[in-house]
Amino acid sequence: MNIESKTLRQIEEVIEAQPASDGDGVNLKRVFGGGDLSRFDPFLMLDEFGSDEAADYIGGFPPHPHRGFETVTYMLEGKMEHRDHMGNVGLLNSGDVQWMKAGSGVIHSEMPKQEEGRMRGFQLWVNLPGAEKMTPATYNDIDGETVPNYQIGEVSIKSIAGELSSQNHSLSGAVSGLSTDPGYLDLAFKKDDELEIEVPSAYTSLIYVYEGSAFIGEGNKPITKGNLARLSRDGLLRIKANADSRVLVMTGKPIGEPIVQRGPFVMNSADEIHQAIRDYSEGVLVEGNLTL
Repeated sequence: MNIESKTLRQIEEVIEAQPASDGDGVNLKRVFGGGDLSRFDPFLMLDEFGSDEAADYIGGFPPHPHRGFETVTYMLEGKMEHRDHMGNVGLLNSGDVQWMKAGSGVIHSEMPKQEEGRMRGFQLWVNLPGAEKMTPATYNDIDGETVPNYQIGEVSIKSIAGELSSQNHSLSGAVSGLSTDPGYLDLAFKKDDELEIEVPSAYTSLIYVYEGSAFIGEGNKPITKGNLARLSRDGLLRIKANADSRVLVMTGKPIGEPIVQRGPFVMNSADEIHQAIRDYSEGVLVEGNLTL
């Protein structure tokens, strides 16, 4: 088939990452989050953190709660320690991934284990269907060396999650089998090249350029560093990029349920949010050792 005859996913929205602060004064970029979250379904938020200055990250993220979704922390550079009420302790080094399901409730901390040097990475929030929001919390610490890597042309692909395919190559991620079927790829373009990724029909597709620039869909609309593109939900995903560009690709099956968020809690109704707040304030959000 001629490449130009294929139906391609087109850009529906471009969002510029905005400066923000979270935790104990950690400076970061809020790539997306807030507003009408249904357009990102099943995703809720993406933050990029990165600095050579310890003052920007040293405060870390002291103990705090979550309920109703999953957090995915992907470290590019640096060291950060996870601790939670279940007794889990994990040290995230460069290339490592932490996949945590908050479910009915988790209290955890993420604190730098360095006092100087560069720290850089991402945290992605993935929603849970209502039927799974009150299931037990789980924690998965994934060594970066075990995350599958693929090479297609001049593009190196780190497959964090999902079961996608590209140009007759299967891209099996370190995490799979989840109800929202999230795909999460980190693409590194060594030279000018293009990549086609097959994404199931009706799935959400998000592309974030964190180095260089990329060109999406028919007309090769440019997306520059620090911008996220939300694409149409049907067709082939085609990305062209310049040499030394780095791109995150996130795909997933929309849940299609009401999304109500208040801070660290994401549920289906305001009543469920109020219950989460009461549970936390009364000390019954979680059971276990709260000494973090």
